[in-house]
Amino acid sequence: MTRQKTDYLWIGVFAVLVTFAIPWFLWRDAATWRGLPVWLLWHVGWMALASVAFWLFTRGAWDRGMDVDPEEVGFDG
Repeated sequence: MTRQKTDYLWIGVFAVLVTFAIPWFLWRDAATWRGLPVWLLWHVGWMALASVAFWLFTRGAWDRGMDVDPEEVGFDG
C-alpha cells in the first residue's frame, strides 16, 4: 500500500474512533447487562479497541507527519 493510502486509512480509523467514542445511540437507554449499564460496557470495549488501534499505529505508522526517519530511530515496523 502506498504511503498516501496508508495515511488516509489511519485518518479514517481515527475518525471512526473519535465518532463512536461517545455512544450517542445509547443516550436515554437504561438497559443493563449483568448489573452494569450498557453504555459503560460500550465505553470499556471501545477504549480496548482504541488501545489496539493506537498500538498498531505506533508499530507501523508512527513516522507519519512527524519528520521521523524510521532507520534513524531504529524503528522496526
